[in-house]
Amino acid sequence: MTKPLIALAALALAVPAQAKTPAAPPPPAPSLEQIADDALKSDSHAWDFVEGITTEVGQRQAGTEAEARGRAWAVAWLKAKGFRNVADEPYMMPTWVPGEPGSAEIVSPFPQSLAVAPLGDSGSTGPEGITAEVVMFRTVADLQAAPQGSLKGKIAYVSNAMTRTQDGSQYGFAGPTRWVASGIAASKGALATVIKSVGTDLHRNPHTGGTDFPEGVKPTPGGALSNPDAANLERMFARAKGRPITMKLVLTPRFLGETQSGNVVGEIVGRNPSLPPVLLACHLDSWWLGTGAIDDGAGCAIIAAAAKNVSAAGQPLRTIRVLFAGAEETGLFGSAAYSKAHINETIAVGLESDFGADRIWRFDSNFRTSNPALHKKIALAVARFGVSAGTDVAGGGADLNIVRDQKGALVDLQQDGTRYFDLHHTPDDTLDKIDPVQLRQNVAVWTQVVGILANEATSIQTGGPIPAAPPIMTGK
Repeated sequence: MTKPLIALAALALAVPAQAKTPAAPPPPAPSLEQIADDALKSDSHAWDFVEGITTEVGQRQAGTEAEARGRAWAVAWLKAKGFRNVADEPYMMPTWVPGEPGSAEIVSPFPQSLAVAPLGDSGSTGPEGITAEVVMFRTVADLQAAPQGSLKGKIAYVSNAMTRTQDGSQYGFAGPTRWVASGIAASKGALATVIKSVGTDLHRNPHTGGTDFPEGVKPTPGGALSNPDAANLERMFARAKGRPITMKLVLTPRFLGETQSGNVVGEIVGRNPSLPPVLLACHLDSWWLGTGAIDDGAGCAIIAAAAKNVSAAGQPLRTIRVLFAGAEETGLFGSAAYSKAHINETIAVGLESDFGADRIWRFDSNFRTSNPALHKKIALAVARFGVSAGTDVAGGGADLNIVRDQKGALVDLQQDGTRYFDLHHTPDDTLDKIDPVQLRQNVAVWTQVVGILANEATSIQTGGPIPAAPPIMTGK
């Protein structure tokens, strides 16, 4: 070894080894507010859900194989997104299916076809159909006033006058035309009933939906005419000048008896699982005419995206549970089954998304007076999204039976329903009707609200200490 090399070696021995640079700490999780604000600009969950289920599954009639495929798809999606305790909770239900596409035809005095769809839980004409005189009623009240037996051997037609509203309040006004008219007409002897669709569009798209028959009254055929065809039928009555109008009606729905449906659940597990969870609900089933995009694929997409977004801000204090209820459209069977199965498990607060995908414009709760501080906190937090604070008492969505049964806390995030009843229960309920910008606003608002609720340490209903859970009662 030469002298220079010896010197270099000695120098190397004299220099202490460099200490390892400590790893940089992970960046802090973004705040809830930042995540909610970011949801307005981009969305990696909600569109993925609603686009996926409407494309890969499509329509999901309750109690059928299609609804079962929808549940399997949703279970796989939740697991892929990292939800825990994902399950399909089965129950049995009476199942009705629509049969072959229906038809309605004016035989005389103005022969022509009309667009019609069967109403849920109505009876069948048989494949040969029925032909009978039509009797017109402007309102359900007029039908109720008809003498007993006066409709024997006839088809009742019942109109309504539904208009667009932001809050959807006209549904309560026009809805009885579908909900009860068939049963009333049947009790007065009618062979069948047709109604003007409960909707606000002017397309030749009938709006289906469930109807009901009083106890002891056998279901008769019931159908909804598209709004233009219903208007045409009413003009026929005006021009007929007392001459009878005769219709041939063919509707072939069937009752399948008891079949299996189910509720899909999944959780973002909280830091303190002993605290009552936050329940986010929607319904997974849809009528057969469309692909269930706005009713209610969008709702399930919104709540699932919000739950995932909240978890991105760090593990929440409370568990967030999503409930994709089954068989809502045909009688709230999923909501009732979930309440029955979980009634002894206290829910902190319930929220549901089931009014399409247009922007949220108002926030309501049922704890505005019992927990004003929390109500005000939420109201202030969502004001930046254009959401006002309402004074109505929140009643919760259809699939929150468990919260109402427990008399618990509820939040309503009111969506703009101006165009909802153009699409509701029609073939137009498809993905292209969802506005991605308004969908993102829903996700942003839900993220903010659910994040506040899931990190609330006190009772959501009262603002006080959380009462001890009652003992779980078991029965034989």
